[in-house]
Amino acid sequence: MLNSESPFTRIALAGRRNSPELLGPLSVLADFLFRRGFQVSIEAETAAMAPLSGYPSVAAEALGINNDLVIVLGGDGTMLSFARRLAPFDVPLVGINQGRLGFLTDIPQAYMEVMLGDILDGRFIEEKRTMLLARVQRESGSTPTEVLALNDIVINRGSGSAVIDLSIAIDDQFAYSLRADGLIIATPTGCTAYALSAGGPIVAPTLPVFILVPVAPHALTHRPIIVPETARLTLTVERGSDVSLHGDSQSQIPLMQGEQVTIRRSLYRATLLHPARYDYFSMLRQKLHWTETPERLRTALDEPLL
Repeated sequence: MLNSESPFTRIALAGRRNSPELLGPLSVLADFLFRRGFQVSIEAETAAMAPLSGYPSVAAEALGINNDLVIVLGGDGTMLSFARRLAPFDVPLVGINQGRLGFLTDIPQAYMEVMLGDILDGRFIEEKRTMLLARVQRESGSTPTEVLALNDIVINRGSGSAVIDLSIAIDDQFAYSLRADGLIIATPTGCTAYALSAGGPIVAPTLPVFILVPVAPHALTHRPIIVPETARLTLTVERGSDVSLHGDSQSQIPLMQGEQVTIRRSLYRATLLHPARYDYFSMLRQKLHWTETPERLRTALDEPLL
């Protein structure tokens, strides 16, 4: 029976593409929700990969129109893709981890029914995550191209090209020039992704900031910079060939020398729901193995994230 106190009625399930392990947990989850009285649908591409009889499919573009909640089975990449789709509709997401680290998909598959039960009964933590909007202005004067990202916007060189020169302005004031393999502009959500591997800091997701992290800078004095999320960043490609802009590592736009990219906070935010006992730093301890002793490490690897 549906809990009358539940804030949700219509729930869609979406899964990781090309995942042979998807059908089993998807079937378990759909049955769990159906038995509790929810209206369950399956995202169309997920339904094609893991067909379940008795559940309607819905196009990815319509998920935000027809549902109160979307549950994603997959890794962080899958969550990023659906977060961008759902942000304009303010539909919350819950992530079931089928990936590796799972910074965004924080519910272990083995405990999904217990943890989802609490969330469906209204016991959860809601987070609004800031997103980035990049606008590429072509020198030709053609219509600008826009890219939405939850993790990061990255401008970098191709594998066969030389380092690139970028000019960076903050709020229309020249800040610095950078010669490097590239530049990462990350949200606090994306600080544990590419930005972390390039030497950027870990930033709590509630902080209203962006992080600028150079990738292999020519001058070692170029260090990561943290700016307010209200800042308007303007990046100009001063020199370089085979330069591209990437949004969440899932979209790519080629950039020509002289072209500008404007990056600012998006009007949309991603809404993530976590179990009631979720704690960001507890999650980091488990995902990054921040433990005091080797004995504690062995224990932590077997503990569920509650």
